[in-house]
Amino acid sequence: MVSKKLKLSSKAHLPFRTANKEKRQGLHVRRKKAQDSIKRDERFRRRREEDKDPRLREERVKQNVPLTLERKRVWDEVDRDTSDGLGLSVDVERLKRQKVEEERAAAEDEETFPGSEDEVDSMIGSASENETEEPTATQRPSKKRTATERAMSPNQSTTSNALHFTPEALAAKFPNLFSADISRTPKILITTSLNATIHHEAQLLTSLFPHSVYIPRSSHRYSHKFSVKDIASFAWNRKYTAVIVLKEDSKKPTGLTVVHLPGGPTCHYSISNWIEGRRLPGHGNPTNHTPELILNNFRTPLGLLVAKSFQTMFPPQPELQGRQVVTLHNQRDYMFLRRHRYVFREKRETEKNVVGPDGKEIKGAEGIRAGLQELGPRFTIKLRRVDRGIQRASGQEWEWKVKMEKERTKFQL
Repeated sequence: MVSKKLKLSSKAHLPFRTANKEKRQGLHVRRKKAQDSIKRDERFRRRREEDKDPRLREERVKQNVPLTLERKRVWDEVDRDTSDGLGLSVDVERLKRQKVEEERAAAEDEETFPGSEDEVDSMIGSASENETEEPTATQRPSKKRTATERAMSPNQSTTSNALHFTPEALAAKFPNLFSADISRTPKILITTSLNATIHHEAQLLTSLFPHSVYIPRSSHRYSHKFSVKDIASFAWNRKYTAVIVLKEDSKKPTGLTVVHLPGGPTCHYSISNWIEGRRLPGHGNPTNHTPELILNNFRTPLGLLVAKSFQTMFPPQPELQGRQVVTLHNQRDYMFLRRHRYVFREKRETEKNVVGPDGKEIKGAEGIRAGLQELGPRFTIKLRRVDRGIQRASGQEWEWKVKMEKERTKFQL
C-alpha cells in the first residue's frame, strides 16, 4: 500500500520538485516503488476477476497482441499477371487462391444462368444500361486496414513455403530451377575465394549439404587463378549441379555465392552470426544421413525463388532414420539456418501443455514432446543480389538487388 506521507496521486507523480540532487534521486526511487505497487495491485485484481470468469482471460489474451514490425507488413497492390516480378512484395498464395475462387464463382454463375447475352431482350438491356449498377464484392475498393487491425487478425499460415503456387512467368524465367527434374540427386562443389584461410569452415559446409565436396581454390602466385565462371564450367563438365563460393573477411565467413548450373541464376548472400557446432552448448555430432529440409515463411516470388534454390541443393528423399532436420526460417528478409537432431518422448510432469497463438492447448499433442539437439553450424544469411546467369568480372546483368525498397514495413521474401 502507498504511504500517506508521499501524498501521491493515482498516477504516482512526484509530490514536489526540488533542486537538491540527492533528494531528487530519493523521490524518483519512491515514485518507482509507488508505481510498481499500483501495477501489482491492478494485476492481482485482474487475476481475481479472471479466476471467477475465465472468459475475461480469453478476451484479454485475444486482444493483447503485440504490434511488431512483422505485423505492420504491407503488400503491393498489383494484378495477378504481374505477380512474377522479383521486386514486388505480393503474397503469391493469396493471389492464386483468389484466382481459383473467381474461376469457381464464374463456373457456378454459368451453371445457374446458362443463357448468353444475345438472348437478353433489347429493351431490358437498354434500360439496364441507364441504371446505375451497384459494384460487386470484387469491384468494391478494398479498405486498407490499419496496423492495429492487421495485428488483431489471426496469423496466416507460415508452415509451408507454398512452392506449388509458383507463378508460370517465374518458372519460365528460371527454367533451370523450376523445370528441373525433381528426382535428380544434387552434386555440389564447395570452394572459397582467392587467398582464403577459412578452409575449416568450408569443410563444415560439406556436412551440411549432402553429396558435396570441398576443393581448395589455388592462390599460389605461379598458379592460374580460375574465375567463378571457369570453375562453373569445370563443375558442369563433371556433372555438378551447383557451385558454392564461401567468402571471408578478417578470417570469418561473411558471404555465400550459390551458382546453379549450367546457366544460373547466381544468388549472393551475406553471412552473419556464424557459430560452429562445437561451440554450441549441448551440441551433437552430425551423421552422414540425408536430412529433412524445412522452408518456412517464403511467400513472395523472390522468396519462392530463394526457397527453390535451397530445395534443389538437398536430395528429395531424406533418410528418416538419421532424425536430422535442416531449417531455413525467413523473418524480415533474414534467413536463419539451423540443423537439429530430434527425438519424440513423453511429456514430463513439470512441463506444461503446448499452446497455440490463441493461448489454447493444441489438441492431439497433450502427452508428446520433441526433444531437439542442435548439431550446427548455425548462421544467418541475407539475400543481396540475384544475377541472371553466371557472374562475370564486370557488366553482370542482375534480376534483383538489395536496398531497392526504402520502406521498413515492406519485405521482399
